[in-house]
Amino acid sequence: MSEQITLELSLDEINLIFQALGERPFKEVFELMGKINEEVNRQMSANNSDDSADMLEDFSNNSKNE
Repeated sequence: MSEQITLELSLDEINLIFQALGERPFKEVFELMGKINEEVNRQMSANNSDDSADMLEDFSNNSKNE
């Protein structure tokens, strides 16, 4: 397993990352997108900010459909 690091990013920055990943073939990025989405949802739940996590999840799901 690779060495792990911790990043602090805004939701806008994460959405930008998802947009950039959305330009790549889905089969290359779906696992990374899922991992980012899981971490965001975990942190947002811990912060009791479910609306923001749902917004990001909706964006992620829309990227998969493109």
